[in-house]
Amino acid sequence: MLAAAATGVPLCTPQFADARAGHYATVAGYAMYYEEYGHGRPLVLLHGGLSTIAASFARQIPVFARHHRVIAIEQVGHGHTADAKATFTYAQMAEDTAALLQHLHVASADLVGWSDGGIIALVIAHSHPDLVRRLVVSGANVDVTGQRPEDVQALHDAIDGSDTQAATVESKVRQLWLTPVVLKRSDLDQITAPVLVVAGDHDIIRLQHTIEIFEALPHAQLCILPGTGHDTFQSAADVLNPLILKFLGGT
Repeated sequence: MLAAAATGVPLCTPQFADARAGHYATVAGYAMYYEEYGHGRPLVLLHGGLSTIAASFARQIPVFARHHRVIAIEQVGHGHTADAKATFTYAQMAEDTAALLQHLHVASADLVGWSDGGIIALVIAHSHPDLVRRLVVSGANVDVTGQRPEDVQALHDAIDGSDTQAATVESKVRQLWLTPVVLKRSDLDQITAPVLVVAGDHDIIRLQHTIEIFEALPHAQLCILPGTGHDTFQSAADVLNPLILKFLGGT
């Protein structure tokens, strides 16, 4: 959550796209954008809230594509994927992602998600266990208490104050971040895929919440990156990339 605020990335603005890699598929009645790189076992990249493929994973795609078929997705209202009228929910984004993978004839994949993308990855692992082989989540929370109280209050203030355009993407994402419960601890306990749980030691997600997620998952490993904030995939790529590839069995 709060990816844009943490990184200073322009909200939902496409950063770049390799014209040869970019594609659209009709999902849930709208055109969902994705990029494909490399060959091998499918690896799905799920970006952060109010972010894009490039802003979230520019430092991962060239490395991961040496070992995997990388499928990077932009969710509704983000990057190259246009907004839709409906409000945003993690459950619907998870279903959209699963539908896209079905469209691409991907029966099983590794998922790597940052921030909101990590939350979506956990939801997919719970609701579509056969689709997920392994997953890596960084800066994810499963309920609103994973955020610091002052950040939650700032979201409420924005929605109740100057943020009156309830239909805009930014407003809808703020509402998404206030989702009371995305997954319960009992839901996490049902996730059978191995999970690498990542966070920065200065992440905007409370460290105790990250540890609670790790402890609730039956087959999890924990990686806390020293001297790192929420932007783990950007600022700690040199450390994180080889750890992810080792976890996924890519090297």
